[in-house]
Amino acid sequence: MFSSLTTTVQKSLTDAYGISDITVAWERPQDSAHGDIATPVAMQIAKQVGKSPKDIAETICSALSSLDAIENVEIAGPGYINIWLGPSALIDELSQTADSVLPIPRRKEDPVIVEYSQPNIAKPLGAHHLLTTLIGQSIANIYEHLGFNTVKWNYIGDWGTQFGKLAVAVERWGDKKEPSQYSIDELLALYVRFHEEVENDATLEDEARSAFKRLEEGDAALTAFWEAVVSTTKASLSDVYEALHVSFDLDYGESFYQDKMEPLLQEGIEKHVFVEGEGGSLIVQFPEGTNMPPYLVRKGDGATLYSTRDIAQMRYRIDTYHPKEVLIVTDIAQKLHFEQLEETCKQLQWTLPSFTNVLTGRMRFADKSMSTRKGNVLKLEDILMEATQRAEKKIAEHGDTIQTDNPAELARIMGIGAVSYGILSQNRKQDIVFDWEKMLSFDGNSAPYIQYTHARARSVVEKAGGVSGAVSASELSEKERVLINTLLRFPRALDDARIAHMPHILANFLYQLCQDFNAFYNDEPILKASEPQRGLRVYLTDLTAQVLKTGASLLTISVPDRM
Repeated sequence: MFSSLTTTVQKSLTDAYGISDITVAWERPQDSAHGDIATPVAMQIAKQVGKSPKDIAETICSALSSLDAIENVEIAGPGYINIWLGPSALIDELSQTADSVLPIPRRKEDPVIVEYSQPNIAKPLGAHHLLTTLIGQSIANIYEHLGFNTVKWNYIGDWGTQFGKLAVAVERWGDKKEPSQYSIDELLALYVRFHEEVENDATLEDEARSAFKRLEEGDAALTAFWEAVVSTTKASLSDVYEALHVSFDLDYGESFYQDKMEPLLQEGIEKHVFVEGEGGSLIVQFPEGTNMPPYLVRKGDGATLYSTRDIAQMRYRIDTYHPKEVLIVTDIAQKLHFEQLEETCKQLQWTLPSFTNVLTGRMRFADKSMSTRKGNVLKLEDILMEATQRAEKKIAEHGDTIQTDNPAELARIMGIGAVSYGILSQNRKQDIVFDWEKMLSFDGNSAPYIQYTHARARSVVEKAGGVSGAVSASELSEKERVLINTLLRFPRALDDARIAHMPHILANFLYQLCQDFNAFYNDEPILKASEPQRGLRVYLTDLTAQVLKTGASLLTISVPDRM
């Protein structure tokens, strides 16, 4: 349809003004009072044509009004053209939405690498990991759904001086048991104790640096201990990731680049990018105007850093995967680091893929600060358990109004979904204060509202015996037209969310769809309507359920068929 409309507009402008090669942009107005589709083309070419936008718009409207697909066309404001389509044209367009529900087959092309979550060894996932983990997973899901060759990457912090601190803590205050017998909570408690003790004994920091240096040099006992800690950590992460519908293709951590850093350090020295800093260290200095401090890439004692490993990781990704795009999801505190990393790679004269540090705000508690070193992390597994328990109470409160054969499973889906949606429905660039009441609200713009709407739609379709045959209508009610136009915006919502790396765009769309469907459901009889209206309304209900299920899944959220 858009092709036909575009051809008509272009021909009318060529005939009237002798111009060709005109790009006609089409938009779907948010407000149905402004039509089903619109175009600003008259305003865009006014200067080129030398006519007022309204005169040009009148020419276009005259040509469009003769098309069978168009019910009405009007000029708004200085020259905007608003178009109301006929019922058949609108219904035909829904095939695009139906197609968008299904994933596009993965294209054979250079990949998009999406890195997210980035936990540290010997520590459980905490509330602050929700942002990068869920936002990164959702971004990767959307890329995959749209057919991009996507590599989902978890970059685990399994190297560095923090491991030296843990090794010292276990040696001094551990139970002298086998490394594999320490639980993740015991390891965290020992790490916390190190930071408590170091306040009274600063020499512990030197011990930690020495321990990590020995690990880098291949100390057998430390290597065995490190391997056990990594294994324990990954095992503890898997259950939480599974509950959140989070998955990865690769989980190469910092240690993977241990043997890949020295050649790059030498390259940087030879290219005069890495120069000597204080105490024999190696640094990168940036040109005036960048407002970036020097970038430390090797300590004076020869030990490497997070920055060294990130440089090696960038080189490895370029050489091994040849990505066309690399997205690294981190909180705002990492902004300077990745600006320095990107500029360092440019100074090394590397050909970089499109690179984006997808930044999130910070996670804060409403009632206290959060610090791994102080040991007061709110663990993700505890959050999910609390959310499930609260959902169980909600289900009990609603009694028979909630229909389910498995209340425990429904509570899990509702509770975990509420936490995930509480993150993903917000602009990722803003700070999020973790508030139980807000995060686990089951009213309004929440996962349970989307889940309930999906279950309601599925119930109607089941009672109708499914969708049968082709759908048609000679006229549309206001609520039908609004719902159709909202459904038609689904493909654009997916594209917008991907391009901006903003999952909340998709979440906001799903919330709007729920509102418009429920308004339609409450005002229009579906099962009792006469044909062909009944067939159309059952089809719209079924398509709404499909879109809600697909959209929620891309946001890591499950939707039940009964609720």
